[in-house]
Amino acid sequence: MPFKYKTKPYEHQKEALFKSFARDNYAYFMEMGCGKSKVLIDNTTWLYENKHIDTAIIIAPKGVYMNWKNSEIPTHLPDDIPKNVYIWKASANKTEKAILEEGVKTRDKLRILLVNVEAFATAKVIKYLEAFIHRSNFMLAVDESTTIKNIKAKRTKAILKLGQSAKYKRILTGSPITQSPMDLYSQCYFLDKDLLGFDSYWSFQGRYAVIRQTRIGNHSFQQIVGFRNLEELTDKLHRFAYRVTKEQALDLPEKIYTTRQVNLTSDQIRHYNSMKDVAVAFLESGDMVTAPEVMTRLLRLQQLLCGYLVTDDGETVEIANHRIDAMLDTIQEMDGKVIIWSRFRHDIKKIKKALDKAYGSGTVVTYYGDTSQEDRDKAIDRFQNDEDTRFFVGNAQTAGRGLTLTAATNVIYYSNDFNLETRIQSEDRCHRIGQKNNVLYVDLVVPDSIDVHIVKVLQSKITLAGKTLGEEARKWLKVSPKRSD
Repeated sequence: MPFKYKTKPYEHQKEALFKSFARDNYAYFMEMGCGKSKVLIDNTTWLYENKHIDTAIIIAPKGVYMNWKNSEIPTHLPDDIPKNVYIWKASANKTEKAILEEGVKTRDKLRILLVNVEAFATAKVIKYLEAFIHRSNFMLAVDESTTIKNIKAKRTKAILKLGQSAKYKRILTGSPITQSPMDLYSQCYFLDKDLLGFDSYWSFQGRYAVIRQTRIGNHSFQQIVGFRNLEELTDKLHRFAYRVTKEQALDLPEKIYTTRQVNLTSDQIRHYNSMKDVAVAFLESGDMVTAPEVMTRLLRLQQLLCGYLVTDDGETVEIANHRIDAMLDTIQEMDGKVIIWSRFRHDIKKIKKALDKAYGSGTVVTYYGDTSQEDRDKAIDRFQNDEDTRFFVGNAQTAGRGLTLTAATNVIYYSNDFNLETRIQSEDRCHRIGQKNNVLYVDLVVPDSIDVHIVKVLQSKITLAGKTLGEEARKWLKVSPKRSD
């Protein structure tokens, strides 16, 4: 099938496009850096040229969707395709509102509407979309489709409903499984409710999950303790999904993993043991225990390892610690630019202060929830292009998607969280097309602590995801199990 590309594709991109050309529903499970955005744009172009669609709606996370307008579409969509690109903004000014209104009326070109997934928590975007898609043949694509993995979430329900009107549907993600194979259900349901062969999430769970009745104190509940029939699930996925990893598709440099042990101070040891004892007693008390309560207690333990306590009234109390020193010692052994990821904004500010003191204030940029869009853009540009800007300090949940930070060849994880997608996405900010050197990843870890537990959870998720997708187990970070204070 002849097709004129604007940008030359890799062989795996050609294969993905060939398999999906005119399919009603398809999944691009292509790892970060393998060019799934280009494949979707090429597919959109083909569908438009062959008069299958006149409109494309692309849903993406807040930190990613503008990248489609600024980079992906201008780079890959052929210049001879007449098009208008619209950006949904809930708080649009007068000019922006006029452009959005014009988008509803204009039908003589390919219309591309970019919407951030978070907007689907409100009714405002639904009302606009209903007008935008009226009497149109449209493709609906969800970028980073794990954002709709929760079948109960309001935004997931809204997107599933919108998908019922779409002529073509696509999902894109490099990590379709971030917690367990159960993540797949709503992503696949979005494409077509019959693809997996189950009429409900519960029947899907019953087929692929092992359920056990668990008791904590006087209370009992059902808990997923394992998985089964995964080869069957893998075979089903291969019928409507294209999967490729960076190792298979690209000749990228090696990823190198190591850890830096962080020893606790005497104050940290005392507080950590006390908090751990309280947590155990809490779990054994017989009181109703919720997942948020458990996660909060784990969060407090992790914050303590980073050198501070958060009291019940929200006050932050600093505790003497060695973590910053371990980070600075690690940096002394590194050449070139460094990305430092931290889970907590309190630590981001503390890290910047330490780096400012050690290397100068002009050497550091930060990127986290409170950073304005203008400052985010400046931070990326400085880090990528300014030789004097050596350090990028950010929160992986905020900055871990959609950014290119290939100027760095060193990455330090000051702290992790339990989200596998966050970890993989943040690793791939610098390990992607354009990277010419091996990338070193260093995790700061207190042995025999919550640090180790988080890494082990991430490893088990990586292994399970690979098994479900029919891949060999990956080599990843190993941690020492014991603490030597």
